[in-house]
Amino acid sequence: MIARTNPLTAARAAALFVSDLSATEQPTAVLVEAAIKHAVHTHGGTRGCAADVAAAYGDYPELAAPRMRWARSLVEELYARRMPNRPSRATRPTGSAAGIQPGRRNSSRAA
Repeated sequence: MIARTNPLTAARAAALFVSDLSATEQPTAVLVEAAIKHAVHTHGGTRGCAADVAAAYGDYPELAAPRMRWARSLVEELYARRMPNRPSRATRPTGSAAGIQPGRRNSSRAA
């Protein structure tokens, strides 16, 4: 079974992967965030980070896989603590179950 990764988690992990942080260190949350922001800025955005990750996997796959595991686990740990436990999209009420009636405008708006 293939696990799905949140796109924001993947982008943060890719940025951390291409950052200058060492996988042998135990960086603080502040250092991780700063490294992610710096990497996104210096690599031309999240797509640039992803392209450099792909290049690293092509050039050094034996080194890239452990580094990506490190980056992903660090990002998941750091940001999981900040995200409140919310129900998944499949369990959130929609439509009439959420109190929304089709074809009716929100009555709380000023006319």
